[in-house]
Amino acid sequence: MEIYQLRTFVAVALQGHLTQAAELLHLSQPAVTAQIKALEEELGIALFERYPGGVQLTEAGKLLLPDAQRILALSRDMLHRARGMSGEPKGKLRIGTIGVPGRLRLGPLLARLRQRYPLISVQTHHAISGVVLNDVRKKVLDGGFYLGRNPYQNLNTMVLSELRFCVAMPADWAKVYAEADWKALGQADWLGLSQFTSLSSITQELWREHNVAPNKVGEFDEEATLVEMLRAGIGLSILAERTAQRFAADGSIALWRGGETVIAAPLQFVYPAEREADPLICMLRDTLREVWELG
Repeated sequence: MEIYQLRTFVAVALQGHLTQAAELLHLSQPAVTAQIKALEEELGIALFERYPGGVQLTEAGKLLLPDAQRILALSRDMLHRARGMSGEPKGKLRIGTIGVPGRLRLGPLLARLRQRYPLISVQTHHAISGVVLNDVRKKVLDGGFYLGRNPYQNLNTMVLSELRFCVAMPADWAKVYAEADWKALGQADWLGLSQFTSLSSITQELWREHNVAPNKVGEFDEEATLVEMLRAGIGLSILAERTAQRFAADGSIALWRGGETVIAAPLQFVYPAEREADPLICMLRDTLREVWELG
């Protein structure tokens, strides 16, 4: 069964005449007759009854006409959709992600990309911030989220928001350190951070600012791990304010000076500078601006 046969079937049914249907389809009458005959043979039923003045649908033809019309409508929709896609960007985007997906607005971003650019496929690669930065620099990734200040001139950045951080501590340390000064904090144990995390550079900056050289306990690379270490009573750490407030609310950790902001850092999206005019990167930047309401 071919689409052109169904188109001829519908045209003859609506016109009620082979010659008029042939004119409408820009075919000869013998060609129309041959297509109807071939369709009837494939279906194994007669679709029309012939009369001197024209043709009329059989009962079977009346039942099958709506099906043929639906198939033709779907084929037209498919054709229009394909033609509409011909100018759309195509390809694959590899995006590096960090931390908590909700903090990155990853769901809305991927949903908007899928809705607007159906020919784009997206792969996400979760890692710590420093790894994402290096993978974008080495072109392993097309772009990625990064927390901190971009140190590379060959990477361009979009600042999405600013994250604020506070000092968190084990719950039973609150009596000693909740209102302590920086000199006292500097004498306490702190959770060490992997050099590849942005939190590492942020923490180092904070310690330099307050002339603190604390004893670092271990080396950790995920926010969730830091929270577990805090709850286990191992040492102090800085945490993103929203995370810190959430866990302080149930009493599993405590916050220095009620969660006072001690340092802030930009959450950015980084991508290769040489791809500034790349249509895929332009599309991605535009979508990020909308999702993050950057104007």
